[in-house]
Amino acid sequence: MSCLQSVLSVMFTELLLFFQTDDEEESFVLEDPSLLNIDNIDTHSYDTSSLASSDSGDRTHLKRKKKLPDFFSLHGSVVRLSLLKGISAQIVSAAVSAASSLIAVGTSHGLALIFDPNQALRLCLGSTAVGAQYGAISALSINNDCSRLLCGFAKGQITMWDLANGKLLRSITDAHPPGTAILHIKFTDDPTLAICNDSGGSVFELSFKRVMGVRTCESRCLFSGSKGEVCCIEPLHAKTELRDHPITQYSLLAMASLTKILVIGLKPSLKVWMTFPYGRMDPSSVPLLAWHFVAIQNSVNPMLAFCRGDVVHFLLVKRDDSGAIHVTKQKQLHLRYDLINFTWINSRTVVLLDSVEKLHVIDRQTQEELETIEISEVQLVYNSSHFKSLATGGNVSQALALVGEKACYQSISSCGGQIFYLGTKSVHVMMIRSWRERVDHLLKQDCLTEALALAWSFHEGKAKAVVGLSGDVSKRKAVIADRMVEILFHYADRTLKKCPDQGKIQVMEQHFQDMVPVIVDYCLLLQRTDLLFSQIYDKLSENSVAKGVFLECLEPYILSDKLMGMTAQVMKDLLLHYQDKNLMEDMEACIVHMDITSLDIQQVVHLCWENHLYDAMIYVYNSGMNDFISPMEKLFKVIAPPLNAGKSLTGTEYFNWFLSFYHSCCLAGRAYPLGDIPEDLVPLVKNQVFEFLIRLHSAEASADEEVYPYVRTLLHFDTREFLNVLALTFEDFKNDKQAVEYQQRIVDILLKVMVENSDFTPSQVGCLFTFLARQLAKPNNTLFVNRTLFDQVLEFLCSPDDDSRHSERQQVLLELLQAGGVVQFEENRLIPMAEKAEFYQICEFMYEREHLYDKIIDCYLRDPVRKEEVFNYIHNILSIPGYSAKEKQSVWQKAMKHIEELLLLSPNKAADLIATHFNDQIEGIIKNLQVKTCKRINQDMLQISPCVTEKFIELLCHYSPDQVLETLQVLEFYRLEETIQITQKHLLHEASSYLLEKKGDIHGAFLVMLEQLRSKLLMLTREIEESTELDLLKDIEDTLVKTIALCQRNSHSLNQQQREALWFPLLEALMSPQKLSSSTVLSLKSLTMQVLNNMAAFIALPSILQRILQDPVYGRGKLGEIQGLVLGMLDTFNYEQTLLETTTNLLNHDLHWSLCNLRASITRGLNPKQDYCCICLQQYKRRQEMAGEIIVFSCGHLYHSLCLLSKECGIETKGQMRWTCYKCNSSNKGGKLSENFSELKKGNGASLAQVRFMGGSSSSESLLDSQQIQAFDQLCRLYRGTSRLALLTELSRTHGGEKHGLLNVSQGDPALNSVFQNENFQLHLAPPPLTEE
Repeated sequence: MSCLQSVLSVMFTELLLFFQTDDEEESFVLEDPSLLNIDNIDTHSYDTSSLASSDSGDRTHLKRKKKLPDFFSLHGSVVRLSLLKGISAQIVSAAVSAASSLIAVGTSHGLALIFDPNQALRLCLGSTAVGAQYGAISALSINNDCSRLLCGFAKGQITMWDLANGKLLRSITDAHPPGTAILHIKFTDDPTLAICNDSGGSVFELSFKRVMGVRTCESRCLFSGSKGEVCCIEPLHAKTELRDHPITQYSLLAMASLTKILVIGLKPSLKVWMTFPYGRMDPSSVPLLAWHFVAIQNSVNPMLAFCRGDVVHFLLVKRDDSGAIHVTKQKQLHLRYDLINFTWINSRTVVLLDSVEKLHVIDRQTQEELETIEISEVQLVYNSSHFKSLATGGNVSQALALVGEKACYQSISSCGGQIFYLGTKSVHVMMIRSWRERVDHLLKQDCLTEALALAWSFHEGKAKAVVGLSGDVSKRKAVIADRMVEILFHYADRTLKKCPDQGKIQVMEQHFQDMVPVIVDYCLLLQRTDLLFSQIYDKLSENSVAKGVFLECLEPYILSDKLMGMTAQVMKDLLLHYQDKNLMEDMEACIVHMDITSLDIQQVVHLCWENHLYDAMIYVYNSGMNDFISPMEKLFKVIAPPLNAGKSLTGTEYFNWFLSFYHSCCLAGRAYPLGDIPEDLVPLVKNQVFEFLIRLHSAEASADEEVYPYVRTLLHFDTREFLNVLALTFEDFKNDKQAVEYQQRIVDILLKVMVENSDFTPSQVGCLFTFLARQLAKPNNTLFVNRTLFDQVLEFLCSPDDDSRHSERQQVLLELLQAGGVVQFEENRLIPMAEKAEFYQICEFMYEREHLYDKIIDCYLRDPVRKEEVFNYIHNILSIPGYSAKEKQSVWQKAMKHIEELLLLSPNKAADLIATHFNDQIEGIIKNLQVKTCKRINQDMLQISPCVTEKFIELLCHYSPDQVLETLQVLEFYRLEETIQITQKHLLHEASSYLLEKKGDIHGAFLVMLEQLRSKLLMLTREIEESTELDLLKDIEDTLVKTIALCQRNSHSLNQQQREALWFPLLEALMSPQKLSSSTVLSLKSLTMQVLNNMAAFIALPSILQRILQDPVYGRGKLGEIQGLVLGMLDTFNYEQTLLETTTNLLNHDLHWSLCNLRASITRGLNPKQDYCCICLQQYKRRQEMAGEIIVFSCGHLYHSLCLLSKECGIETKGQMRWTCYKCNSSNKGGKLSENFSELKKGNGASLAQVRFMGGSSSSESLLDSQQIQAFDQLCRLYRGTSRLALLTELSRTHGGEKHGLLNVSQGDPALNSVFQNENFQLHLAPPPLTEE
């Protein structure tokens, strides 16, 4: 009884909410709970019908505390969730008051409560007696003009009410099959047409008529639940202004079944326009539908949003000229959470409710999440009982009941930009805040910076979910700007008020540096400098620290030209502040960016001269007074005294550069230090500057001043740059008489200053004549220069008596010739003078003009700086196309003539050149040079004739015998017999042995090495010094190692007798010296042991022991003398025996571990994740029509065998079924499904499966099928990596001889296929993991 009372108490508050309004004005005076103090909000949890709803059971895990939303996001607080206190209080206390009707609430007792905008109860429709008969109200709908109310009941009845007088108009009991609850009932835009959806999954059209005063209702089935249960319907509603839209005549209806979406037209006749299957999804997810008209490409059309799970699809519906309807897919919205409600709040903004009761406000076009709000305190009502049809006995499918666990269709309703949420004890409304509310909300949170940023986003049209702004763009911007100005004044007051009164000055500065730039930034963005430099500046000036920070923060805006002018008072304060802080460079940078009209010119000029701010001074003269000459005169006066006094130019270099750059700007038409001179002033400025430069003397000149001081000074500082500026200026001059006179006058002055003065370097003089040559080479040249001046320059530069600056003078003359000055000289005079002065680059330039390329080789060979470049030059001429055959032949002959000189210059480069271009002349070159040849092997030499190669090898034997063996291993084209004779002639035994082995004479090669070893052992037996003996022993060991390597390389291809012919003489050679000398026995015995260890791999051990015992050294005397050798062989045997035993133990341990894990894997039961088939979604217990199998995979998925066969996930091979998991393989995107199925056919299962027979039990022996073997192999790879047997085999094959220090030479490179080269190779040093029992 107590349980029943508890359920009834909760069910009494299980309500349905719908809202209609005549306009879109804000209809309720609401209280925003987010602005309340958190301590004043009741944080105790209530019983809620959430996922663990009134039908679910324990709800204690849903108790949460209220969490304030995040107000500091980019968009601020976008929506407001408010409690409707009036309605909520009446629902809980059942108080009743009278008013007009706007809100309808249905209760579990069958009552419909109608509330007005003031939240007062207007009508109470129905009675508890009707509720007892019909059950709870499960669905509500109000028509467009708010005159009719439709109520659907849990037991299937439907009633229609007149909202004007509360009269019952219709009671419908036969519109759909009995025994099913009404899940949805909705009016269409046609007031005589409604749609209902029952718990059987069927959809019916209700047509209301009035004939002869009798109200009737005709029902037509639109969709039968036997074809798939529909659990959501949504007719298309159009606003009043869109009622004439052509698509409204079709009366579209969207329906969502458990497997697909349908869009049908009810008029003029029933027609299906679209079907859209879901695809794979969670069977417990809720299908959602929502229509809204959106504007896309200058047309307004309805858009359908639907989703089931975490992906929202948008479909744009259009009608073409022929009357057909087309559906176009739009961009999908992918989420990280499952949805239980989707609501349009306007055409750009949607509100989503996820399965954990969090609201997400999303901008549809950008898919940006604007805000997230947790609404657990609403305690949302879920419609589980109606989807389960508990009132009629629960006669619904399990799939529909599963969807109903999360269904809340009738608890959420939207209209006019407001969304209403029905909770167990309250009703909440959510709406988008207006732009002003969003800004004010941040201000109440004391987030002024964020409020300004948000307001500016409204101003620039970049904000999302904007409400409350109307009119054109300029009007909207003006409204927002006024609000931002108010905030800025408040911000300034707050900045001063929040300033720390006590503490370090740095703390105050940091405070204002954080606050003041924000004010300046937004004032400039709003273009309200009038406020910035009047009221706001006056406020901040009350605090001296704030004033200083304000003035300093103006600098970046001035330098970026965002702030061009300011009031005279602020400018004066700015200059004084920078002067007090000694920030003169910063002040200068600010002055040159300021509007000249805002400057006190007298104050600025005085300040600039006093602090040497020449950039600012020039800017003021140029921009303020259009005077470009006075600054130059004043600056020349500054630098004249130190120059005349002969002082160091360290302090005046800057002035020289400064003046040069200033003149460059003026002559080029650019303002200094930035910008451009006004176009109408450019000719005047150029003329003034030219007149200034060509002045004979400066103002107030001394008696000893040289003529043309200004030109002279600029030329001394940077001749090249000054002449480049003149060249650019000459190009801009128009060909009028005055321009020609100016140009000629300047040229005459330059010649007079530089040619008649010895103060200038050859480089500077060369720059002048290069400049002149370029000017004279122009087609429209009007300048005249005496040709004898060029001859004087040539004699000056080519003077053989002057060895100083040789390269500089040559480079200057070369630039002069390249600039066109060659026409000013006589060629028959220029070349001899250049040769005499050793100007070989000049000679090359002239020879190249005459195509005398062979003579250029002589230029390179004579030039000590560029000698080695001759090889590249010859190669380019002979290789690059574009030269005639005659020219190439002359170069070839010249190179052949100087081939000996080239070889002496660089043997390596000469070898490359000969091999590339003189390959057919190599024999003749060698004969001419005799022994003077190169020692370098070029790649092209690998293919020359054998006689040349043999000659080359002979030269190597004579000059570099150490390189012979390495060279023979590289070269191929030589004759073996002749080459062997050459190496034997020069006693190169290792090279001879290599050639004999290459020839195939293994025994001969061995005898050569053996003879060399014996000769060295013979030297060891003689009496020699101890230091020499150590070197000789090391030499013997090296020779022995090479001999052993020779024997090892060839023993594989020899028979036993031939092997003994190699190894036993080698052993004899080491044992014989031990008979003659006792001092070296110990060292030779270690070498003997080394030979024995290596020959043991190729010679039988009894033969080796017999030979040792027969030897006189070991054969006579006691056994102790051969104890060392025998013990060494026994040690080798013990080592190999230990290795074999260890390997066997490891393999046995691996086998035991693998079998244990296999046994644990095949005997462990599999635990399915669910009790229904993942394909047909039916519980395996309910499918009783035939005895079948249940397939459970190791991944936890469960299937009927017949379902798997229908999806082609099973195949019979060799009389046995092999299965693969459909869900896991289908989740692999692209072509992996077919790939996995092909693997299944090969016997490679995707996961381990267990089969259970539904019809009975069966038993069989535990045998390993192919799937279990594959799983076992996968387990081994996971834990073990590369097998130990493979590791040991690899080690024995490639590194078996390393423990004895041998040189192991194999027939190939085994590392190429080695397990150690595998990128996945890793050593598992830890013990294998324990398997859970």
